[in-house]
Amino acid sequence: MKPNDCVAAAFLVILTVPVEADTFGTGANTFIIDFVTIGNPGNPDRVTDRGSYGGVPYVFKMGVTETPRDWVTKAKNLGLANVPFTGSWTGNEPPASELTWFQAAAFVNWLNTSTGHTIAYQLNATNTALTLWSSAQAWQAGGENLFRNKDAYYFLPSEDEWLKAAYHKNDGVTGNYWNYATGSDSPPLSVRSGTAAGTAVYELPSGVQFPAGVNDNGGLSPYGTRGQNGNLWEWQELATSGINPNFPDNRVIQGGVYDGVLGKLVLAQGLPASSGGPAIGFRVASIPEPSSTVCMMTAALLALSRRCRQTRAEHSLRATKAAP
Repeated sequence: MKPNDCVAAAFLVILTVPVEADTFGTGANTFIIDFVTIGNPGNPDRVTDRGSYGGVPYVFKMGVTETPRDWVTKAKNLGLANVPFTGSWTGNEPPASELTWFQAAAFVNWLNTSTGHTIAYQLNATNTALTLWSSAQAWQAGGENLFRNKDAYYFLPSEDEWLKAAYHKNDGVTGNYWNYATGSDSPPLSVRSGTAAGTAVYELPSGVQFPAGVNDNGGLSPYGTRGQNGNLWEWQELATSGINPNFPDNRVIQGGVYDGVLGKLVLAQGLPASSGGPAIGFRVASIPEPSSTVCMMTAALLALSRRCRQTRAEHSLRATKAAP
């Protein structure tokens, strides 16, 4: 490593925080959610047909995959109530589907309470209605959000968070976005399943019209999320009005679907929060524990700093020996 490479390498360390695995449940009902860190806080919005979205002024984590049926089933075994349907898809790690927005939010609340955190959403006992938080209780990062509690650790991604994880180029604090969630401006290759770069599960031919498993549904985004284009539509926290306190309002679904055409991969639609269906799933987002994020980055940077100091010393010694 050359001395002048140290700053660039330090920046690279910050961008390549590894996948984090959060564990939930107990015994036979234990499951793990893998998250990737979505950095570059303060990136500008992307202009869409619905307005400008994608700018997020804080670091957050996004689930690598859609939520599989297995996680919801295990949470139900451990007490998650009034979430009756998780879909009938078969195969290896099928995605959870047929959940209403409220039921997806109830699963997220269970992730919080089962790990000692505050619920994200103030739902009623049957998971059929939502009460807004007060301003003192509401999420304030990036703007007041009366849907989400300020102390929640797990939540449904907002449209800004979802779009950034899917399309931002992960090239610093820039307004650069790809057209597709596979890190490309070219349409992804339509596949039945697999993890090859540049692929997505959509436009499936007649006879195989069902989604792939959550770990087998296409290539990765620049941040390392899988399947944000194709497979299932995904619930997002945001109301279709673009203003969360506008309640009641339809919720956004986005990302396209296994039997949808190419154009649906980048289309946002709105559905009532009480609706759901076999083609609608969701993924989980989170806020990093400040201590764990700082520790990971600090350890990496300290190791790099030691290497840089050694490199500078070696270059200085060589220069001294080479001097006349």
